[in-house]
Amino acid sequence: MNLSLFIILPILTCLAILFAKGTQQIKWIALFGSSVQLIMSIVLFWQYIQLPANNTPAFQFDAVWYQAWNIHYHVGVDGVSIAMILLTAFVVVAGVLVSWAQDWLTKEFFFLLILLSAGAYGFFISLDIFTLFFFLEVAVLPKFLLIGIWGSGKKEYSAMKLALMLMAGSGFVFVGLAGIYFQSSGAHTFDMLQLSQAHFSKSSQILFFPFAFVGFGIFTALFPFHTWVPDGHSSAPTAGSMFLAGISMKLGGYGCLRVATYLMPEGAHYYAPYVIALATIAIIYGAFATMMQKDLKYINAYSSVSHCGFVLLGIGMLTKTSITGAVMQMVSHGLMTALFFAVIGMVYSRTHTRLVAQMGGLLKVMPFISTIFVIVGLCSLGLPGLSGFVAEMTVFVGSWQNADKLYRIATILSCASIVVTAVYILRATGKTIFGPMTDSHHLALTDATWTEKTASILLMVGILAIGMAPFWLTNLIAPVSNDIIQHLAR
Repeated sequence: MNLSLFIILPILTCLAILFAKGTQQIKWIALFGSSVQLIMSIVLFWQYIQLPANNTPAFQFDAVWYQAWNIHYHVGVDGVSIAMILLTAFVVVAGVLVSWAQDWLTKEFFFLLILLSAGAYGFFISLDIFTLFFFLEVAVLPKFLLIGIWGSGKKEYSAMKLALMLMAGSGFVFVGLAGIYFQSSGAHTFDMLQLSQAHFSKSSQILFFPFAFVGFGIFTALFPFHTWVPDGHSSAPTAGSMFLAGISMKLGGYGCLRVATYLMPEGAHYYAPYVIALATIAIIYGAFATMMQKDLKYINAYSSVSHCGFVLLGIGMLTKTSITGAVMQMVSHGLMTALFFAVIGMVYSRTHTRLVAQMGGLLKVMPFISTIFVIVGLCSLGLPGLSGFVAEMTVFVGSWQNADKLYRIATILSCASIVVTAVYILRATGKTIFGPMTDSHHLALTDATWTEKTASILLMVGILAIGMAPFWLTNLIAPVSNDIIQHLAR
């Protein structure tokens, strides 16, 4: 498959939206374009699993972009890339469907939403780390406008905070990438495959690893640089929150694994204790902070800090199983939190409140929305049969394989956070869905529309596919995890 289609198609969709007339035409163009991307991602997955197993990225294309700096447009995919592409495709289609009622500045809204997907796809298929950085910026800048224009609450403050924090992260990433480029032996290159075979001195890895890891880590809520997450998510429109939590935070995890850890293995070993310590703090802090929240969006936002801590914990443990679990957690959390934000948006559009204390008994009037709310809540707390359980258990098992006593203490503390997660999920669900009806006006509320039901079912299929039959995802990721571990041990 020509991977460039994953960039070309969203751009063509954006252009078609610009020339569309009428809000319905704009929405159908956005839905058609994103649906074709979803079909392409499924076809890509099917074609990839038919290939003979090897450690070389498939469907590669390489062309010189800027010869003076040896920058190439070099793309290709492996199992981890395809998992991220599938996640992106599912979330984007669901985001378009959930935004079907968007009637204010509709053209601009869907243009920016589809443009974000082009940046995400480009990021996940790039094998040149400069090109990867370019698409990282494409996937960041439109968020500022989505929150600042279509957001709610302190939207200007939240948009500015998010933009400044992520741009700071980008600055750190750029320093790290520049260090990798100039320290590469022989001809300087940004090519990830060539860099993986290059020799970097231990001192240079110790110097530049923190820049790359912390830079990407800011995108995935690395403690203590996570403060943009609650404000950004709470103020973003529903589709914006879905993209932020479902895809954007995975850009950081992917970068931490494929750029920082893979290209600087000695740096990864040297800083592993610090990564594990920060990840454990994020998991515990995020869980207790979530328990104190009264706004549904803040509950989901702070829980994302905790759940993304599992991603960083799995990467920091540097075992094959923990890295496999980290990638599974990225996919699971992307689907789960996108669906949670979608359901919260559905509830808010009808009740005009996100405060738990002002809601109750919604199951009586919104059975479909309430059912999805309960299921995604159970997924968040790790109910067996859903994706959250499989992903987190894989991280825990892989973490326990590391025999260091302090690492095992970190694993135990991280496992204990599940109890706190159960408290805030069951309390919020019990109050809003099963509690007594607190507002008589809620008796007239309507249930989900066809677009909202389609979006919910689409994301739920992904959650159940991982939870009930995780082998397809583990088989996709495991060869890449094995390659990373061999590279770390080399």
